[in-house]
Amino acid sequence: MSRIQLRNATPDDVSLILSLIHELAVYEKLSDQAVATPEDLTTNLFGPRPFAEVLIGELDGEPQGFALFFPNFSTFLGKPGIYLEDLYVREHARSSGLGKALLARLAQLAVQRGCGRLEWSVLDWNEPALGFYRRLGARPQDDWTTYRLSGAALAELGKQAE
Repeated sequence: MSRIQLRNATPDDVSLILSLIHELAVYEKLSDQAVATPEDLTTNLFGPRPFAEVLIGELDGEPQGFALFFPNFSTFLGKPGIYLEDLYVREHARSSGLGKALLARLAQLAVQRGCGRLEWSVLDWNEPALGFYRRLGARPQDDWTTYRLSGAALAELGKQAE
């Protein structure tokens, strides 16, 4: 049985985090969208105003996965929440309990921080992930559709506020 260890990422982990992000992008067939740089991660994860946190998951002392997350807020609950942006475990380390350990730690943090919920999105074709989340008791929010503004559309709408 492998020994699972979770730790908070530090600035020294930027290259590891970037590598894991690229592995995730390949798995999700989104490599062309993974454009983050080491400078982006250093500034936005460890700079004066960190926008997200990262947990590194290790098996027997070797990094094998990560969870990147940030706070959100529920107006209906009147409480903060945690949004899990990315959860990734390297293929050879899946079924080791590492993914569950990362999610359990996030649930623990959510409870400790007085959060009302822990949320994330998953690609609808990712059956292994969907099954994993269902086994943990998570339920899809089928009545909601995610929208996104990015690139030129985001910039254009932002100009309209000037």
